[in-house]
Amino acid sequence: MKERIADILEITLRRLFEKGVFVPCETPEYTIEVPREEKHGDFATNLAMTLARAQKKSPRQLAQAIIDNIEDPESLIERVEIAGPGFINFFVSAASWKNTLREIVARGDKFGSSKYGKGRKVQVEFVSANPTGPLHVGHGRGAAVGDALANMLQAAGFEVEREYYINDAGTQMETLGRSMLLRIRELRGEEIVFPENSYQGEYVRDLAREFLDLPQSAELPEDEEKAVAMLGAFAAGRILATIREDLEAFGVKFDSWFSEKSLVEKGDLDQVRKIFKSKDLLYEEEGALWFKATEFGDEKDRVLVRSNGAETYFFSDVAYHWDKVRRGFDLLVDVWGADHHGYIPRVRASLDALGGHGARLTVLMVQLVNLMRGGEQVAMSKRAAHFVTLREVIDEVGADVARFIFLTRKSDASLDFDLELAKEQSNDNPVYYVQYAHARIASVLRLAEERGVELAPPDQVKLDALGEKMEMKLIKRLSSFPDEIRSCAEAFEPHRLTYYLRDLVSDFHRFYHDHRILSDDGELTQIRLLFVKAIKTVIANGLSLLGVKAPESM
Repeated sequence: MKERIADILEITLRRLFEKGVFVPCETPEYTIEVPREEKHGDFATNLAMTLARAQKKSPRQLAQAIIDNIEDPESLIERVEIAGPGFINFFVSAASWKNTLREIVARGDKFGSSKYGKGRKVQVEFVSANPTGPLHVGHGRGAAVGDALANMLQAAGFEVEREYYINDAGTQMETLGRSMLLRIRELRGEEIVFPENSYQGEYVRDLAREFLDLPQSAELPEDEEKAVAMLGAFAAGRILATIREDLEAFGVKFDSWFSEKSLVEKGDLDQVRKIFKSKDLLYEEEGALWFKATEFGDEKDRVLVRSNGAETYFFSDVAYHWDKVRRGFDLLVDVWGADHHGYIPRVRASLDALGGHGARLTVLMVQLVNLMRGGEQVAMSKRAAHFVTLREVIDEVGADVARFIFLTRKSDASLDFDLELAKEQSNDNPVYYVQYAHARIASVLRLAEERGVELAPPDQVKLDALGEKMEMKLIKRLSSFPDEIRSCAEAFEPHRLTYYLRDLVSDFHRFYHDHRILSDDGELTQIRLLFVKAIKTVIANGLSLLGVKAPESM
């Protein structure tokens, strides 16, 4: 509906320019919003106010001229009013609202999509956990956020690629290999004192046992560094395979798995170094190589190469994001854990230094998940392995429930995840509440079919009898679904959709309680069947964007 209002305004403006009523100018940015109070109409725009400077007239004069020359070929608008300093309020006709039901059913699973993104290329990089241990529930929340956002960007007309960045180089790989070697020695009877920074989880012991059962264990080099490298590669490969399996069980598939090692192999770090050097953005101090990040808004300069010759993680991050830019992405969306907040200005500074690309980067921070069971918080510690894995959560409550609950709050807010509540079949369980509404409507449609009641084509259903306050409220909420998807994509906030679905379902349950869908009145039955089918379509489309199934029965 907002897009239709915008089309009306654009056509009207062109006509006013052609008539000479308005001086031709570039259309300024303006908004179309839903007013807080119903008496102010269905939609309001500040167009006249944004035109005032270019037209050198008062906003109210301009608003009146727009109203007098309104071009509304579809008869969408019932009336238009001026409010306050120059807002234009639109009252949409009841017939136009009702036609939304026909559009929803006709478009089916395409309803909600738009061309807002205009095909711009977006890369969403998320999860990207080091292949040093299994995914925990925090990774699961990042996976749900990244995947749902990618779905919404796609629905909003962007060309989207999902990517997982594999940190398969650097210190953590050596630590993993050394932890494996210590476990193997322990399994062979040695008494081992494990360093504090080693990976001590049970999964490392399992991997060590698995390696010892393989013929290649006999080829384990005596040279410690070679043995560490061999064991690190083995463990990382097995862990990454498990990560892939867990993510697929969670409904997440990536278009690309990008290896950090490839940056070195392709010479990307050397290329970044040359670019920075050519721009006089490097200097040496105490044997380390520094990037002048402060020249691009960072709070301090950053080390690229340590005094011992080791390249920093930041150096790899710079090269990786530079690679993203060269692959032609217009927008880079990174989903990071909250502990990486300080990396945002430094990565953005490096992109600006490499050619003014910092504005392309958007970073979503994902806060920790407080996993609860019986009122007690479940402790998490990756190195000590006192944590619940994502796979355990999937096995206990299911991928659908976990994904929906992970998306019930904004990603940068902490989240309490109650495992017991997640298994309840009650209205207190948010995903059950939404899925049950879909299943309930499916049951009604099956009952209609059993009674021989066939839903007429949408354009043949007479909607005159619709008009109750609750009915119109539901129709307006259904109509706002495309705008909701667009706003999720614009703000990079996929959690908004869970709020929308819960509000929609709450309205539906009240409607269902007060109205019979199937009755002896054939015309009214057709109206109600079209109505609930439209609601079912929007619920299904919303759940699909969240990566959650819409069950036909429960």
